[in-house]
Amino acid sequence: MPVKKRKALTLVYTGNGKGKTTAALGALLRAWGRDWSVAMLSFIKAETSNYGEERAARKLGIELIPLGAGFTWLSKDLEKDRALARRCWDLCVEKIQSAKYDLVVLDEITYPINYGWLDLDEVLKVLRDRPPDIHVILTGRDAPTALVDFADLVTEMREIKHPFQKGEKAQPGIDF
Repeated sequence: MPVKKRKALTLVYTGNGKGKTTAALGALLRAWGRDWSVAMLSFIKAETSNYGEERAARKLGIELIPLGAGFTWLSKDLEKDRALARRCWDLCVEKIQSAKYDLVVLDEITYPINYGWLDLDEVLKVLRDRPPDIHVILTGRDAPTALVDFADLVTEMREIKHPFQKGEKAQPGIDF
């Protein structure tokens, strides 16, 4: 039986270091372990991706929905990416407003906000007006100041050292 929440929180994981999505996944798994209803929607990861977290989510029966097109900043079709971001946001709003979830993760949402594809005021309004028992986690680099100010918890991941700096490629199980 789920434990009653004291106060629904807004958490932001931001910064240029690795671990933002990983931190959100850890919180998602912890909540799922408490029998909470959880969902994670990703703005960048492609619908066709098959990362480790997606494989694990399928095995566990956790709703994890990638709705992006990959590395958006390298895209050759920014209008398509803008439309995908809008589609993902519309689904996020639906999930949040449904009041069916205890925790909803908006993975990599800062990118479409910072690209101007999503209106920050609209995002903040949805967060402010959400049903009272829904925790929301938002991830991505360069979280806008207004989002940071609104959030209850903000953690900034700071890169100190990364294997990419030595030419090491991303590794399954560690990076994806």
